[in-house]
Amino acid sequence: MSIARIKGFADMFPPDSDIFTRMENTARDVFSRYGFVELRTPIVEFTELFQRSIGEETDVVQKEMYTFPDRKGRSLTLRPEATAGVMRAYIESGLANREPVSRLFTTGPMFRYERPQKGRMRQFHQINCECLGSHSPYADADLISMLLRFLDALGLKDLTLKVNSLGCAECRPKFKEALLAYLQTVDSAALCPDCARRVNTNPLRVLDCKQPGCRAITDAAPKLLDYNCPECRAHFDTVLDLLGAEKLAYELDHRLVRGLDYYCRTTFEVVSGSIGAQAAVAGGGRYDGLVKSLGGPDTPGVGFAAGMERLALMMGEAGANPADFYLVAMDAQSRTQGYALAQNLRGAGLRGEMNFSEGGFKSLMRQAGKSGARYCLIMGPDEAAQNTVVIKNLESGEQTAVPQSEALHFLQTGTN
Repeated sequence: MSIARIKGFADMFPPDSDIFTRMENTARDVFSRYGFVELRTPIVEFTELFQRSIGEETDVVQKEMYTFPDRKGRSLTLRPEATAGVMRAYIESGLANREPVSRLFTTGPMFRYERPQKGRMRQFHQINCECLGSHSPYADADLISMLLRFLDALGLKDLTLKVNSLGCAECRPKFKEALLAYLQTVDSAALCPDCARRVNTNPLRVLDCKQPGCRAITDAAPKLLDYNCPECRAHFDTVLDLLGAEKLAYELDHRLVRGLDYYCRTTFEVVSGSIGAQAAVAGGGRYDGLVKSLGGPDTPGVGFAAGMERLALMMGEAGANPADFYLVAMDAQSRTQGYALAQNLRGAGLRGEMNFSEGGFKSLMRQAGKSGARYCLIMGPDEAAQNTVVIKNLESGEQTAVPQSEALHFLQTGTN
């Protein structure tokens, strides 16, 4: 009996793997324009890191982490998110002492034990960006602008940017007090079980609940922006002005919160109207207290995470990058010439493959069609004798014979 893969973990073949590669390459291209550099962190960390960064009372820590002892009895955890590992690396490397502002991005797998569903697996993948060292609202707007530019470069449409301000350690406690007072007037039986518990442990998360009953109850709840101090409001207004100057559309969303105390001021989320109930594809915010809470210097920061599986759902197979050619060689002589031509085309930057074994013409053309390539290059005895190649557009069906020396130009331009 063969061994099956674990539920919630996926093997990724083309076109899915092609789509993920395109996302990663696009991220590297766009983020580098903004001065971000790539950081690679381990997928396993000490459990304490996530307990301290995410919080003991969160569902992630209590229910969803893959935690296990190593051979020395130390508690280790497969990372459920990327930010904590980035903060640990930032602190441990002493990066704060070497540069005033650090711009870091990561890509890779995360792990959470939860019910697998569309766009959400137990091993999932994220793209994360963290800007550390700046209190400026310009850093917030710059990060949001970069995120939207990245999503646009992927060709994604039907997106909405939602923004809010969480205030700071001075003004948010007043909001939490007002919110708690409001929630305590509500019959706890009218709330979902999670929110009934959160009223006493993490009341801000009640605002974020997607259950219709809870949303109806919190419609009349106090709003964060009404409790922002003048400094926080000025910070947020500057962010909004900068987004407006770029003509980036946004919606104020008073329900948009982060449940951890180190989050402050700007928070944002990008949602899609095309992938059903799990609509959030990226989100982030400012977290000026996180580095300090993990034992590092008092360093401000702002960042975001984007779920790659959800982005892939939106991109569909159109997000895959098809090969440029599939070369069909009909006999030994044409195979020798075809092999040399394929190597020259690859050396010039094109991607493609060819058949190495004998086969009927129809069978070889079916292979070419299944390859997903843009063009099929056909070589038989006549083409080998004349040093030509027949190039067939596999989408339109049009074909033409060109000298082998001109095949590269044709594939690059579509004309002789």
